[in-house]
Amino acid sequence: MPLPEAKPPDGVTLFKQQCATCHTTNLSDAVRQGPSLLGIVGKSAGKADGFRYSTGFAKADFVWDEARLDAYLANPQATVPGSIMAYRQPKAETRAAIIAYLKELN
Repeated sequence: MPLPEAKPPDGVTLFKQQCATCHTTNLSDAVRQGPSLLGIVGKSAGKADGFRYSTGFAKADFVWDEARLDAYLANPQATVPGSIMAYRQPKAETRAAIIAYLKELN
C-alpha cells in the first residue's frame, strides 16, 4: 500500500520553524532579535515601538506589503541595505505561505 502524499506545511508551521526564533506574533512576549510581526502588513518599515533597528531600517521609507515582504524574505540585504537579518528563503511557495500567515495577523 503506497503512503499518502505528504502535505506541504502551512504558514503557521513554517513561521514557527523558520521565523519564531527571532520574531514573535504578539506584543506580550519579550522582544527577540527581531521585532514582533503582529500586524506587519501595512506598517511602516523600521518603526515598531520598543525595537532598535539596524541603520538600514532606520532609513527605510516604505510600508510593508506582500511584494516587499516577498522580496525581503528572498534577500533581506538587497531589499533593505544594512539589514542584519541572515535568513533567506529561496522558495517562492514557502515565502507565500509565511506571508499569508502574516496577513492573517492584521
